[in-house]
Amino acid sequence: MTDAQTLRTYAEKAADYADLTRSDASDQPAFAAFLSEIPAGGHVLDLGCGPGHFSAELAKAGLVVTATDAVPEMVALAARHNGVTAHCMTFDEISGSALYDGVWANFSLLHAPRDAMPIHLKALHRTLKPGGLIHIALKSGEGSIRDTINRLYTYFTRRELTDLLGSAGFTITANFGGTGVGLDGVSADWIAVQARA
Repeated sequence: MTDAQTLRTYAEKAADYADLTRSDASDQPAFAAFLSEIPAGGHVLDLGCGPGHFSAELAKAGLVVTATDAVPEMVALAARHNGVTAHCMTFDEISGSALYDGVWANFSLLHAPRDAMPIHLKALHRTLKPGGLIHIALKSGEGSIRDTINRLYTYFTRRELTDLLGSAGFTITANFGGTGVGLDGVSADWIAVQARA
């Protein structure tokens, strides 16, 4: 994510976002499903980790956690959690080969431009060990918009997302969906897909 206004909004509202998402980690079926598929002691990349609530839960489960976010204020919050190594990094900086047993990309890649998504997914496929698991959650819909607090969103349909994952070399293993209220106070539909490299 390189949209300057989106980054600025998250920097300004880091504490508010941390409060909003604090209870999300432990009670999501998609997270439980992901966690159950990662081998004991495995290494997980939390891509776009925000304040690191999911990173903390992954670490509590005995996993090695590398958390990344493009917003320094979010990285600082994530780094406070025991067992979490946090770095400031954009999606364009995804690199490496066969590093991770899992990638948790929960409502982060929705800030990437549409034409960059295939590039990011291929890079993430390379970072996963053979058979590694990726989780991606996005807001469901079409087109791109800027919300009321100036964050840029790219929406995808489930079909678009599964096709992009397939083109990047992934095999879909699970689908989830629902509706939730975001930092802007607006309710929106979302989709999540888990897939194997």
